Amino acid sequence: MNAPDTERSLPDLAAVRAAIDGLDAKLVELLCEREALVRRAAELKSTAAEVAAPDRALLVIRRAAEAAAARGADPAVAEAVFTAMVQSFVALELRAHAGES
Repeated sequence: MNAPDTERSLPDLAAVRAAIDGLDAKLVELLCEREALVRRAAELKSTAAEVAAPDRALLVIRRAAEAAAARGADPAVAEAVFTAMVQSFVALELRAHAGES
């Protein structure tokens, strides 16, 4: 995991929650960046089959789980989060590709 000494230095639950809130804000920023890239990808793809790209989706999810494990985090959590994220972005990309959003 990242910087265990920093995490241990948080004095109480309120401080831990504040740190989590800060990370959540960063995650939202990253999701917005990812959405912009997904929308651009939708513009560049010719077919809905290209959008779905199940092999690519599985690769992204597998890489996330492996990266989490390499950092000492629970790969099942990364896999679950990335599965939900990828599914949501594929749905958005399909709508964007069809000109619906």
